[in-house]
Amino acid sequence: MPHSLFISDLHLSETHPRTTEQFLRFLENVAPQAEALYILGDLFEYWAGDDDLDTPFHRRICEALATLPASCKLHIMHGNRDLLMADAFAATCKASLLSDPTLINLYGQATLLTHGDTLCTEDHAYLQFRAMVHNPEWQAQFLAQPLYQRKAIIGQMLLQSSQSKQSKQMEIMDVSNDAVLELLRQYEFPRLIHGHTHRPAMHIHHADGHTCERWVLGDWDTQANALQIDETGIQQLKLS
Repeated sequence: MPHSLFISDLHLSETHPRTTEQFLRFLENVAPQAEALYILGDLFEYWAGDDDLDTPFHRRICEALATLPASCKLHIMHGNRDLLMADAFAATCKASLLSDPTLINLYGQATLLTHGDTLCTEDHAYLQFRAMVHNPEWQAQFLAQPLYQRKAIIGQMLLQSSQSKQSKQMEIMDVSNDAVLELLRQYEFPRLIHGHTHRPAMHIHHADGHTCERWVLGDWDTQANALQIDETGIQQLKLS
């Protein structure tokens, strides 16, 4: 039966070889049977710019993605860690880059896709940081720096992010119910799929006489996982 697969938050890096091998096995054995694979952000632990494509690790991942059969369409959304993925990356992987959010018709059901970080509206410090790094002028100035310098800056950012999370309450780093309902209203109450929070679950939201499902994808450091969706419904796949 035709079906699509959804994954997110793999955070691939050379320092996590187990996750990398799980993902490569997934691309070889599971993904080719799907008619579409959607990666909803944070495929990589970080992405310093498309001029980093030729490192052996990145080349290995991109070549694996590019070997998916033509019958499996690859769609990739930016996450908060790899927001600088651009056209050269997409061409190398033979992927289309999705805007965030993106509304699709999935086997007859309206389905809204987002990475999920914009829904964490209680985390004011993160949203301020996000606004900065999504500013086109900031990105242009950042990408104008040498690659080694960009990587050093990102390393410092990741360290600061890790340290700041230790002092934040878990609820602050989760999505806001009000933000979810606002997004559902904006798109006329579709099914919602997102990642980012690393809290895989299915939630039911009620608003304005509508009932909507919200599916949260899990990260791959904890458990390699995917959602498989066809015309009959949704199945959660545990891949390791």
